[in-house]
Amino acid sequence: MSTFLYGGNVQANGIRQHYLRYGGKGPALILIPGITSPAITWGFVAERLGAQFDTYVLDVRGRGLSSTGPELDYSADTCSDDIGAFADALNLANYHLVGHSMGARFAVRSAVKHPQGVSRVVLIDPPVSGPGRREYPSTLPWYIDSIRQSLVSMDAEAMRVFCATWTQEQLQLRAEWLHTCFEPAIVRAFNDFHDVDFHQDLPHLKAPALLLVAGRGGVILDEDVAEIQDLQPGIQVARVPNAGHMIPWDDLEGFFDALGDFLQK
Repeated sequence: MSTFLYGGNVQANGIRQHYLRYGGKGPALILIPGITSPAITWGFVAERLGAQFDTYVLDVRGRGLSSTGPELDYSADTCSDDIGAFADALNLANYHLVGHSMGARFAVRSAVKHPQGVSRVVLIDPPVSGPGRREYPSTLPWYIDSIRQSLVSMDAEAMRVFCATWTQEQLQLRAEWLHTCFEPAIVRAFNDFHDVDFHQDLPHLKAPALLLVAGRGGVILDEDVAEIQDLQPGIQVARVPNAGHMIPWDDLEGFFDALGDFLQK
């Protein structure tokens, strides 16, 4: 039986924020997807989370059905502020934050800037690139080429060129929704992977945190884990050895095994 309830829109931080809600019972959980992942592409994960949590999956500005366009600011600070404003708009007094990749970077910044109500934080394979650091493994053309193609037409087979290991269903969903990713928003987020230091927020994070590390893909290496633990000694670390950066896509059961009961403690 599906845990999906409905999609909705709320005005928060000056924009329309679109979300999908699953479960409706238990502690609130806000899930922030990665750089080119509209909320609906995380539905297969949110269905499972919805069995235990009141789960809200956000369309980050410039993606999906949230506000978009050239007039908006897509900086890391503004996108992080969106999260706290979203929680306030829905009167979520206490909530977990779960972010993947770009969403993990936004989640930790939001938890530091807007700590009130944040219970626990899960950071799923966040890019650790930044000023003077190793570059993020993916390249900008990988994103831009696929987005531009999706604006003309895109089906699952054309999408397979970009995501060779995904299932037909995953490819079809991405092919359907990728055109909603506004190119300047994606460019800004990708550049911020290199221009904004993810590590600066870690020492100031008060909420208990879990770092989920993909065993393949090269986003987070052992030395990166050591630095993160040095900056945030209380952080827990779990690895998903058989997954690349898109952890739930590669190993859904491994993802939930690594998550364990962290959010239920």
